Amino acid sequence: MHKYIIKRTLLMIPTLFGAAVLVFVLLRLIPGDTCELRLAGSGAYFDESALKICREQAGLNEPMAVQFARWMWGVVRFDFGYSMWTGRPVTEEIALRFQLSLQVAIMATITATILAIPLGAISAVKQNTWVDYVTRGFSIAGLAMPAFWLGILIILGLLISTQRFLGEPWMPPLEYIPLWEDPGRNLIQLIWPALATGYRFSAVATRMTRSALLEVLREDYVRTARAKGLIEKLIMRRHALKNALLPVATVIGLEFAFLIGGLVVTEQVFNLNGVGKLFVEAVGNHDYTLTQALVMLVALVFILTNFVIDILYAWLDPRIRYR
Repeated sequence: MHKYIIKRTLLMIPTLFGAAVLVFVLLRLIPGDTCELRLAGSGAYFDESALKICREQAGLNEPMAVQFARWMWGVVRFDFGYSMWTGRPVTEEIALRFQLSLQVAIMATITATILAIPLGAISAVKQNTWVDYVTRGFSIAGLAMPAFWLGILIILGLLISTQRFLGEPWMPPLEYIPLWEDPGRNLIQLIWPALATGYRFSAVATRMTRSALLEVLREDYVRTARAKGLIEKLIMRRHALKNALLPVATVIGLEFAFLIGGLVVTEQVFNLNGVGKLFVEAVGNHDYTLTQALVMLVALVFILTNFVIDILYAWLDPRIRYR
């Protein structure tokens, strides 16, 4: 098991390096840069000398190889430099927003897991009954309903219900408060986007749980366990469900990693200043340093999530660790 973990850890290095090269080159293939955008957006006249000075200050006039080497040396030292647009340290720009997005992703994943695994298991066991039909309808509705649209419905529902029962409309707090400072206010604000994204997330995981469990229940070892007289609950818990969780763990892990930077529209609906919104602003401003840091952050989250899934695979199926 230790060799397996070490091998998976070493494979992270070339993956991160490939992501770094790719984002660095692609950003510089886009026409224009942050200096042109900043000077043109000021509305004042500027000449080539002002543009040249700006590029010298940002280090954009140096050869790409030198820029890449300097940036990679900073990444190794966990120094991502300063934002080309705001002038603030990149770590400060990302810190609070990543904290918000990570909490929403964790809450949405917990919500989805609590809903998906029991519903998927019940749907598989009660195949072609009314319970199965209701569960499948629940999951299909989640797949067809975008998270941002469900978020709008949640906000409208809160406004209408509070207006009716409390006499005045109520909205979740707009200002983000960290969990350790005010847990109540924090959860009141983030529980709604977590439910909106978690519902769609659970729909995908529910269908995967159902299909994987149906396939496992048709295996020979399950029929053998039933022939030996084992009770159905024991067969489900010890044999069927554990083996069916391998593809479900993959779906849950990948969806969690996607939630870190992929909730742009949902963050707009709930007025959350998360990583997704920051991503859009950084790309729009041609902020190379901030965009590169965000891409590396999301890539690292995906890689670490896949690493955890691989370890979970080895725990669920002991045959994997011996290959």
